[in-house]
Amino acid sequence: MKNLADAIESFIIGELLREHEDTVLVQRNELAERLSCAPSQISYVLSTRFTPERGFMVESRRGSGGFVRIVRMQPAAETPKPPTALQLVQHLLQQKMITAREGALLHYMLQIIDADEDKKKEILQQAVGLLHSTGRR
Repeated sequence: MKNLADAIESFIIGELLREHEDTVLVQRNELAERLSCAPSQISYVLSTRFTPERGFMVESRRGSGGFVRIVRMQPAAETPKPPTALQLVQHLLQQKMITAREGALLHYMLQIIDADEDKKKEILQQAVGLLHSTGRR
């Protein structure tokens, strides 16, 4: 049988998942009443189970009309990384925006440039612009 903290956690997570939202807004007293527990037990679960390390952020305002907002944060692993300059060259090739020869030249050029990714992307953008301005595909 689950203990009270597990039940509170399950209920809150169920609310997040049921609504397919990443945010749930609850009133601590109403939630305590609904789960037949003390508001301090809700506070305990929020502070121990809904932490940034576990992917949650909790905002709380006490007093009349007070609320608790629980936000599910997107884990860093799910945050999409911007494409690298070499990946952009691959995309240009796949979309047939450059020829295979141009792709090979750009690929080689980007490998030998001693620059960070942002600088490589800037150089790639200039190179592709030059290719297009000379009348080539």
